[in-house]
This record gives sequence, C-alpha cells and structure tokens, in this order.
Amino acid sequence: MSRVYDEVAVGDELPELAIPLTRTMIVATALASRDYQDVHHDPALARERGSKDVFMNILTTNGLVDRYVTSWAGPAARVKAIRIRLGAPNHPGDTMVLTGTVSAKHDDGRRVEIAVRGVNAIGPHVTGTAVVELPGGAA
Repeated sequence: MSRVYDEVAVGDELPELAIPLTRTMIVATALASRDYQDVHHDPALARERGSKDVFMNILTTNGLVDRYVTSWAGPAARVKAIRIRLGAPNHPGDTMVLTGTVSAKHDDGRRVEIAVRGVNAIGPHVTGTAVVELPGGAA
C-alpha cells in the first residue's frame, strides 16, 4: 500500500521499527558497501582504536533510514533526500529503534519531510530528515 500525499498530515507518526544489531549484519553491510575500515569488521582493532567493539558504518545507517521511510511510504514513493547525523555507535548485541514524524508538507511536487530518529541503549544513533515524494494531490 502506498501513502497518498493528500492523506498525510504534519504530525503523523510512523510506526516504530526495531532492528536487532548483530555482528554479522554490521560486518556484512560494511563489506557490501565496500567500507573496509577495520573498525567495522575487526573487534580487536576497533578496541585498539577506542571503541568497545566493531560498529555500524554510515552507509548502512543511511540504508536503514531509507528502508524505514520507504516501508511507511510505499512502493510508489520516491526518496528525494536523506540528511542524517550520527551519534552513539551501533554495536553488536544492541537494538536500534527507528521512529519518525511527518514534520512538513510541500505542495510543489507532493513532498513530505519526515524527522527520523534511531536510538540504541547508549542513546541516539541517528537523527535527521528524509524528504519523500508521494503520489496523489497537487502536482
């Protein structure tokens, strides 16, 4: 099901999405995005550099924000922009919970802006916005 621009209101909340953070997910997604920095796949070197363990890379976080927003918006939506900032690292064994709220609507092009936040046990991992073009409404 796709969201329709005319049926979305500022203040609408997206459903929470809990993402278990496994070591396999963190390592595999770093390697799949060609991010070979050792802090994303080698626990000993990550600790040597001051981290408690390997941690998720920004490309994976960006992809998870995209997945979260498009799962809500539906297959007819088009992501126009994602602007995120990282905070607390995502380590294996934790869970990141993504939440979002429609923060603005723009009639030109049927765009909605969604404030997104992803939190783990340490605190906010990701905060930012996604701009999505929805079908329906003024063109």
